[in-house]
Amino acid sequence: PDPAGQVFSLPAWIPGSYMVREFAKHLSGMTASQAGQPCGLTQLDKAQWQADCVAGVPLVVTYSVYAFDPSVRTAWLDDQRAFFNPSSLCLRVQGQEAQPHRLSLAGVPADWHVATEMPCNGAGYEAATYDELLDHPFEIGAHWQGEFVAEGVPHRVVVAGAWPSFDGARLLADVQRICEAQIRFWGEAPFQRYSFLLWAVDDGHGGLEHRSSTALICARRELPTRTEPAVPGDGYVRLLGLFSHEYFHAWNVKRLRPD
Repeated sequence: PDPAGQVFSLPAWIPGSYMVREFAKHLSGMTASQAGQPCGLTQLDKAQWQADCVAGVPLVVTYSVYAFDPSVRTAWLDDQRAFFNPSSLCLRVQGQEAQPHRLSLAGVPADWHVATEMPCNGAGYEAATYDELLDHPFEIGAHWQGEFVAEGVPHRVVVAGAWPSFDGARLLADVQRICEAQIRFWGEAPFQRYSFLLWAVDDGHGGLEHRSSTALICARRELPTRTEPAVPGDGYVRLLGLFSHEYFHAWNVKRLRPD
């Protein structure tokens, strides 16, 4: 850090999003310390803080985050599931964005599963840069998941909050057809794996694209059931359209952009 100390901030956007999101409004109780001793902390503006610290000693920053936003944009935590985009949790250390970033999880219940496309190194998860860190949402819980291969590329569908009558095999087969068609349209897949992270709720619909995954929300009634007719109903068609829309962004938006 420079003589004034280390500056860190929270981004005001999600990669691929078209709107400004003020994630800093969900942070509270921030403190900083080195070697167990508190450091002075100055808030420079609504999303930037500066720690009065010295070089060569690890800086520990602690804070709480509001995690009860039922969307694909920020964070959620209750006794059924956890979800977060690192953009709403992880501070950016100015000048160190190009360094590897590591993320570890603690206190995860034994029967919960962690679904993300961020690489796991055994002790936790690691992204090559801060930008890569932001682009990997996490879905954590006792969710349903299934896999398929499209044009040689492994894909995973994770569904939290499904009814017992949910027909996962039908969803996998239909989404596989969508993915195969889009990979053939573009010529190749720009990722080695891909995950669809879907939360089924009483009422809701939307998604957010990422480089090798997407976070989705749908109304539970849109999920296919074992009594779904051969010709899908309007709700299920709408859900498949959501899968297709966000998957298309893996090329158009995440890779293909105007100069």
